[in-house]
Amino acid sequence: MEHQRPDPDKLLAHVNNQEERSRRGHLKIYFGAAAGVGKTYAMLETAQMLRQEGVDVVAGYVEPHRRPETEALMQGLEAIPPRLVEYRGIKISEFDLDAALKRKPHILLVDELAHTNAPGSRHPKRWQDVEELLDAGINVHTTVNVQHLESLNDVVAQITGTLVRETIPDSVLEHADEVELIDLSPDELLKRLREGKIYLPHQAEQAIQSFFRKGNLMALREMALRHTAERVDEQMQVYRQDKAVAEIWPAGERIMVCISPSPLASRLIRSAKRMAARLRAEWITLYVESPRAKQLNEAARNRVIQNLRLAEQLGAETVTLSGDNVVDEILTYARQRNVSKVIIGKPTHPAWRDLLYGSMLNDLVRQSGSIDVYAISGEADAPVPTVRAFMPAQFRWGLHVQGLMVVVVCTLIAALMFRFFAPVNLIMVYLAGTVFVAARYGRGPSITASIASVLASDFFFIPPYLTFHASDSEYFVTFGVMLLVALVISGMTARIQGQAEAARERERRSTSLYEMSRAFASTSEEHDLTVIAVQHIEALFRSHVVLLLPDHRQQFQQHGTDAGKALLTPQELAVARWAYDHGQEAGFGTQTLPSSKGLYLPLLTSKGKTGVLGIFPKQGDQPLSPDAMRQLEIFVNQTALAIERARLAEETERSRLQIEAEQMRNSLLSSVSHDLRTPLAAITGAVTSLLQRGQSLDAHGQELAQIAYEEAERLNRLVGNLLEMTRLESGTVTVEKEWQPLEEVVGTTLLRLEKLLADHPLTTALPDDLPLVPIDGLLIEQVLVNLLENAVKYTPVNTPIDLSAYREGNDVCVEVADRGPGIPDGEEEHIFDKFYRLHQANTSGVGLGLAISRAIVKAHGGRIWASHRPGGGSVFHFTIPLGDKIPEVDFGNE
Repeated sequence: MEHQRPDPDKLLAHVNNQEERSRRGHLKIYFGAAAGVGKTYAMLETAQMLRQEGVDVVAGYVEPHRRPETEALMQGLEAIPPRLVEYRGIKISEFDLDAALKRKPHILLVDELAHTNAPGSRHPKRWQDVEELLDAGINVHTTVNVQHLESLNDVVAQITGTLVRETIPDSVLEHADEVELIDLSPDELLKRLREGKIYLPHQAEQAIQSFFRKGNLMALREMALRHTAERVDEQMQVYRQDKAVAEIWPAGERIMVCISPSPLASRLIRSAKRMAARLRAEWITLYVESPRAKQLNEAARNRVIQNLRLAEQLGAETVTLSGDNVVDEILTYARQRNVSKVIIGKPTHPAWRDLLYGSMLNDLVRQSGSIDVYAISGEADAPVPTVRAFMPAQFRWGLHVQGLMVVVVCTLIAALMFRFFAPVNLIMVYLAGTVFVAARYGRGPSITASIASVLASDFFFIPPYLTFHASDSEYFVTFGVMLLVALVISGMTARIQGQAEAARERERRSTSLYEMSRAFASTSEEHDLTVIAVQHIEALFRSHVVLLLPDHRQQFQQHGTDAGKALLTPQELAVARWAYDHGQEAGFGTQTLPSSKGLYLPLLTSKGKTGVLGIFPKQGDQPLSPDAMRQLEIFVNQTALAIERARLAEETERSRLQIEAEQMRNSLLSSVSHDLRTPLAAITGAVTSLLQRGQSLDAHGQELAQIAYEEAERLNRLVGNLLEMTRLESGTVTVEKEWQPLEEVVGTTLLRLEKLLADHPLTTALPDDLPLVPIDGLLIEQVLVNLLENAVKYTPVNTPIDLSAYREGNDVCVEVADRGPGIPDGEEEHIFDKFYRLHQANTSGVGLGLAISRAIVKAHGGRIWASHRPGGGSVFHFTIPLGDKIPEVDFGNE
């Protein structure tokens, strides 16, 4: 086998993909050709085996279909109760997604992946419920039949004569971690059907005569086998890439399918998907919006949007272009993207139209060069009535009358010129008027003006005058050329006007994006950024816009106009919360909660989620086109980056001020501490002398001297802690590690604190086989002193204190445990901050002991933390890394 050096970019992409998949749950699909092959039975049988092995398996939703052998396999499995949904007076049992997320088992069984949820559910389809479960890290086992794949939907309808309404995107099956084919021969399946193991007897007879005909089952079985084989082959290709095996398939295939508003366009999209899957090629769905497309009626516009979204669901890249010459736009873009195959629909119009208007298919084939062109016949998903995609001809009298008035003005001008110019020259006046009408009023009025100009010139300026007869037959040639030129000029003028309008629209969007980016650059205040974003997005997309940014409590703060905020009902806020939590778009025009009035897009950056943008189209029944959606995503990304930049700038400024304050405080503490050392030494010395000459003092005087000595010592320790903290933070402390037994450091510490520990029983537990540790003895002694003093300080008299150490992996862990009041929840990390003391503490001190301990342990490469002690109290842990080479202790024989 020939191996090649792995491509670093592909290797990195593979690693990133593996990390992403490791965070998601594992999806296993039991795949079959038809109902009754045993998918649910196989899924339950596997679940029972896993349950016996101790795996946490829960039945989220299983449909046994009243089959005794299937119901028997449900025995012993924990099941999540179904959610009852009332629809049109009937209570429907549905899968309870929230209960499954709360239960979060290791494996969840969810039957019938292609099922359509009842209205009012969070997701329209069950496969979307499964996607949310996978995102939550839950492993899912599910079932689906081959006829439910979106790309095969029309093929199944053609074979069986039945249109399957419930489908899933092919990407769900493609991204599954495991697909198990449940195969059964057609004869065996028909036998089970006649025995009543699939449907009731009267339903079985109807099924055998329709969908379950033997020929249909054979075709469906072949499709399931082929699809599974293609997946196995795809897995082999992935393996070859992972192992850097030399490629054996020709590379560079890219397919582009060109669609129109035709109801047959969905057939082209599915055919392109199947071809791309067979060739393992990228594929693109292209729609060219010509000036004539502006006359599309609402149904045709919605059909284009739906077809583009269908292509996106099937994994295509969708592109919308605008241009007058559709063939030129197709081939130009195809060459830019290195497309090897172009798919278009076969023409269904009469042949005479090609002769009169030209054939787009012929032009595409002749100009395609090395690009292969496939013309595919289209069949509708369902019987589609013959409808016109374009607006019915609405004769706008006002514009046509104004066009005729221009012809009247041209006639008056020509009448003034009639005595001085030949009739042929007067035609130029009418042509100029036709150009003016085309530029001002459009194509229709310009055609009317062209015809009226020919008639007016014949009637008024060609003998015999005031009649439509011409004395010379040559004038008929003149009139014909005049009409042709007028029509061509008017058409070209209208076309240029449409192109100019499209260019203005692109310029408007680009200008708006530039102005918003420039406005973002001029401010760093988050509130100002939200105002700028809302204003520009509202103006460009003609919608109400609201920005929802979470505060420190993760509660949304609303930014936008009053009109936009008024649209945020509790239901809409719930949709926005879902979009924020899952980092996915939701709401109107999407596959998640589409019944919402608003569309919600999360503001995503490299550091996570910063908020949600909600947009409410003023034309509430018209979703955004894919092109407008891409434009909106650009604006959303720019807004998210601007808000992140503002927050980073705020954090940087806050950190700078904190560092400056910390430096000033450290300097002040260091200076004060040094200045206090001298008078403290003098006070301690004087008090010590008084105590040594105790015979000259009475009992009360000796008591006062002892108190003065103890307080001076306490103040001395405080000053020492301040100096130690400043030295640790400044980096002037050098950790001089030596291999030494931990028992010696513990013994020194206990001698030092013998008097302090007199009222607290101390238990030590140090194993005999505890290895030597690489430590700075004096510094680790200070850590133990601080932890033990802390335990004495916060525990009642006569309560025990435990000190223990043990080896854990390549570390030695030391623990100091007490039976005091414990640490409040949420304070476990804060108690190691400088000058931090618990609110309920009534003891002396300034809160430096634990901060010093953390700094020392960190300097040794270990970590320190606190936890709750079972039965009450606290436990302080710290670790000492042993390193790679641990010296052995040889006790010898004496």
